[in-house]
Amino acid sequence: MTHPYLSLTDADREAMLETIGVDTIDDLFCDIPAGVRFGGALGLDPPLTEQELTRQLESLAARNADTSGELSFLGAGIYDHYVPAVVDAVLQRGELLTAYTPYQPEMSQGVLQAIFEYQTVICELTGMDVSNASGYDGTTVAADARSTRRAVRRSS
Repeated sequence: MTHPYLSLTDADREAMLETIGVDTIDDLFCDIPAGVRFGGALGLDPPLTEQELTRQLESLAARNADTSGELSFLGAGIYDHYVPAVVDAVLQRGELLTAYTPYQPEMSQGVLQAIFEYQTVICELTGMDVSNASGYDGTTVAADARSTRRAVRRSS
């Protein structure tokens, strides 16, 4: 029986290697020249228990500034407002959502904003004119990828 939070066992590792058709982990990297492989140990701190890690992350998070204590210019003026707790409770009620569309603005606005910000940053970092970060289903994404590939071929 495997446990979702534990490292792979030797038997797990052997089964994976057999499945992909190699004998050792080193065989996976045989095409990478030895001169560019990292052969030492990583300089990592010793592992932590879940409780220790939670305390460490909470300590790090407490050092961050947030909009409850600092002025924020994000959101084009849509910030520093109070939303009663009941709003989230009501918006998450399934009977208040329509069954025919995933585009409920109350449910998806945060996701849409995050996708927009991600796509904007990718375009700024790469110099690309467009970037896509979402698709509602695999068929749509596959069709988009195919269309994009055709457009790139035609333009080159």
